[in-house]
Amino acid sequence: MSGSDTHGAIEAVWRIESARIIAGIARMVGDLGVAEDLAQDALVAALERWPEAGVPENPGAWLMTTAKNRALDSLRRRKLLERKHAELGQEIDDRQDSPEAELAETIDDPVGDDLLGLIFTACHPVLSTEARVALTLRLLGGLTTAEIARAFLVPEPTIAQRIVRAKRALARARVSFEVPRGADLEARLPSVLEVIYLIFNEGYSATAGEDWMRPALCEDALRLGRVLAGLVPEEPEVHGLVALMEIQASRANARVGPAGEPILLLDQNRARWDRLLIRRGLAALARAERLSGTPGPYTLQAAIAACHARARTAAETDWQRIAALYFALTQIAPSPVVELNRAVAVGMAFGPAAGLELVDALASEPVLRSYHLLPAVRGDLLEKLGRVAEARAEFERAASLTRNVRERALLMERAVSMADEAASG
Repeated sequence: MSGSDTHGAIEAVWRIESARIIAGIARMVGDLGVAEDLAQDALVAALERWPEAGVPENPGAWLMTTAKNRALDSLRRRKLLERKHAELGQEIDDRQDSPEAELAETIDDPVGDDLLGLIFTACHPVLSTEARVALTLRLLGGLTTAEIARAFLVPEPTIAQRIVRAKRALARARVSFEVPRGADLEARLPSVLEVIYLIFNEGYSATAGEDWMRPALCEDALRLGRVLAGLVPEEPEVHGLVALMEIQASRANARVGPAGEPILLLDQNRARWDRLLIRRGLAALARAERLSGTPGPYTLQAAIAACHARARTAAETDWQRIAALYFALTQIAPSPVVELNRAVAVGMAFGPAAGLELVDALASEPVLRSYHLLPAVRGDLLEKLGRVAEARAEFERAASLTRNVRERALLMERAVSMADEAASG
């Protein structure tokens, strides 16, 4: 294997195994920052040795064993956890000649707990939302600081500072590296789900930049959601979120045209939707509904997405059911954005005038003041009512508010078409 091939293999292994390694080491040393440093030391060792010695038969086990040895050395140097030092020393000595056994243990139940502990630590509410997202992508997504910065169009030093401050905040708050149980898990789960869905949404509809979508972020979020669903299989909202992401991700190929231009839902070629992802999403939704007496917000959103997925054509969409589901969502997770989405569904189900009435009631909402989709939705409803001059003004306003280049172009195209329609009329 050439040097470049070896480096590629190391990169791939690291992306897959890094979260498990960091989680396992964090359990040993009790410090997330130290754990990441030790895991990085193992990566550096691989970069030094594998090009000459070749990639080990079990690279994940090699990295874990190396990181654990570094952790043990660190514990020895600091003279910490003397009792555990002896136990860990015996454990590692026993396994030096058996990397397969080492990897087997890392995949077993203890590491499941470690991974779950890492997810709940990285998404701890003591951190800001931005810090949780950055730390989660770094530790669980295996992304570099530069990759996270590129994904969110933020300067690399800003992301680096967020990650450093997040680790310090966790240490300062003495956040235990452990899996919360019972009521504690239930209380912190919404924070974890929020972070995963924020990552997915940024990939699905990028808030800024020249790309309409960033598929890699969608893939990272889906992977995290699937891991979480495997670790807490009885939590209905985890399956609800996975269902929502699977179904939304199924549209990815149809959402972008040949030149990267956005294609809106009703204009998409549904033959390009990924039927496997839809089947997976519907199965996850069915599981969420079986587990929950009353559907939570992610399960309700997944049910809305399922209405679109089940419709063979846009005309067959059950908009009345979607409107009803949005109404149910407003009862358990009220927000101006949810109400705006409900207005779209009401407009489709009961006519644009009914939708416009709901939209106009949102005009004074501070949260929506600079939200580009409010004038975009209003423009669409005005266009359907034949009020093209007003629609044009709304599309222009929406274009001025969005930071996404592709979306701005789409909105300006709609504004121009309104001007053409007014001139021809």
